[in-house]
Amino acid sequence: MRSHFWNRSAALLGVVAMAACGGGGGSSEGAADDAGEAAPAAAAVDPASVGTISGMANFGGMVPTMEAIDMSAEADCAAGYGADGPMAQNVLVSDGGLANVFVYLSEGVSGAPAASGAAALDQVNCRYTPHVLGVQSGQDIEISNSDNLLHNINATPTENRGFNISQPRAGITSTQRFQVAEVMVPVRCDVHGWMQAYIGVVDHPYFAVTGPDGSYSIANVPAGDYTMTAWHEEFGTMTASVTVTAGGTAAASFDYNGEMAGADVPMGDALVLEHGTNRIRVERTQ
Repeated sequence: MRSHFWNRSAALLGVVAMAACGGGGGSSEGAADDAGEAAPAAAAVDPASVGTISGMANFGGMVPTMEAIDMSAEADCAAGYGADGPMAQNVLVSDGGLANVFVYLSEGVSGAPAASGAAALDQVNCRYTPHVLGVQSGQDIEISNSDNLLHNINATPTENRGFNISQPRAGITSTQRFQVAEVMVPVRCDVHGWMQAYIGVVDHPYFAVTGPDGSYSIANVPAGDYTMTAWHEEFGTMTASVTVTAGGTAAASFDYNGEMAGADVPMGDALVLEHGTNRIRVERTQ
């Protein structure tokens, strides 16, 4: 079962910066938005008392066929993918490793250092990069457009304030943030229905996204007992218990297969300003 979230009617191209859950949330070129103050700094973790968690997201059984994406309407974008053309990113398996799995500590964390630096979400060849992004609550997310054409970024969380911003040309950057933990926040482009991304928001820095080979590593985790959760857009969530020792490396892997139930990512309602009018309509979750 797929969790594609662009099945509602597309917003008009004249969409402007609006908050999906009330209030503002857009930002202008190169400027930070007004989505609330950043999270307060927390005490740093003692480096002598931390360890590492590493592992794999494994995929067993028959790998689903990758679906081609029709980008014929945007020839410049399609040209960036070579002879095979652009393919969907919902299930990427290489040598038994599953990419784009969001892995994070879901229980056992007590206090955490503040986010260091900003996370980045770009639009390259009509695709969100990365497809799955992890951030800390209150952390800045710098959203850029590397394509010289119109995109809009429509984030529809259920626990945070959403945003729907337009970036009509290359070089535009907007800074957004989510203030509370939420796994996951769906993001879509209303102009290009195939463009989707997911943002996992947690209140600590102990998370990772599996790479192309399915591996991940989370460093500087305080010693202790934890529950880990792994999330994938098609195959749902899995959990594992892990014990971290000071100076040690704990292993935690997750085994997926094509028969697992799909993930269901809820969306908040979106506010859309209709182009050429003063009317605002609400697109409700189906």
